[in-house]
Amino acid sequence: MEMRPSQALKLWHDVMLDQVRDDEIDLTVRQTTILLTIYLEPPPHTVRGLAAKLNVTKPAITRALDTMGRAGFVSRKRDEADRRNVIVQRTVAGALFVQRLGDLIVGKAQELPR
Repeated sequence: MEMRPSQALKLWHDVMLDQVRDDEIDLTVRQTTILLTIYLEPPPHTVRGLAAKLNVTKPAITRALDTMGRAGFVSRKRDEADRRNVIVQRTVAGALFVQRLGDLIVGKAQELPR
C-alpha cells in the first residue's frame, strides 16, 4: 500500500485519537514502542536489553514497565541465571491490547481516501 506523508499523518492521528477516546490506558510513544518491541520481537527481553535497544536509561524503561505492569500488559521476574537481570514477560492482556491496536490501525488505514 502506497501512502503519502499526509495520509500517514492522518492515519497516525486517527489511531491516536481513538486511543485517547477509548476507556483503556493511554500509553506514551515511549511506552508503546517498548510494548511493541516486547510483543513483535522474539524474547527474551530484559530491562537492560530494552534500554540498550531504545537508547534510553534503565530507569526510563522501569517507569514505562511500571505503568504497563499496572495495566497488566507485562510482568517482570528476576533472571535466576543472572540475578542482575530482570526479564520482561508478555501477558494475555498485553497480547490482546497489541492485537486490538493492530486491528485499529488496519481499520483506520482502510478508511483513508484512496
